[in-house]
Amino acid sequence: MNKFGLAAAIFIAASSTSAMAQSAAESTGVNSLIGVAPKTADFVTEAASSDMFEIESSKLALERGDAATKTFAQQMITDHMKTSTEMKQMIETGKVQATVPTAMTSNYQSMLDALKPLQGDEFNKQYHADQEEVHEDAVDLFKRYGEEGENAELKAWAAKTRPALEHHLQMATDMNK
Repeated sequence: MNKFGLAAAIFIAASSTSAMAQSAAESTGVNSLIGVAPKTADFVTEAASSDMFEIESSKLALERGDAATKTFAQQMITDHMKTSTEMKQMIETGKVQATVPTAMTSNYQSMLDALKPLQGDEFNKQYHADQEEVHEDAVDLFKRYGEEGENAELKAWAAKTRPALEHHLQMATDMNK
């Protein structure tokens, strides 16, 4: 079965079952592959998890990275704490009906766990690669929700936030060369 056929089959199965299956469609990348906007709860979970990973991995980079990595890491901490706060405020005020996760998804946690034992150049290379990957995913997530999300407030915020994530992606790509 080709990739599109597999994606379509998973999407159909996910669409016809519970909300938990819809989350599986988002977390496995099926929604991204076929360009479907995530549900609000999925968007919040993925965006918050990405922010948590950015903050925690960048704290490690402040301890272990070279000068350029530390500069980038500080900006990631500052910017992702800001987006986390903004999203939490929309939820706390009732503008967005979702729950902010208290821990990052297992995918992000696995990436962080793999980064923790590394030092020196090995750490820098992995951190840079992770940053590029995570920001590619974030740009895609925010693009899909910003264009077709179901909550108007969150949709506008995703569209407004996306350019900063695109800038982060460019910085991460440049660092990863």
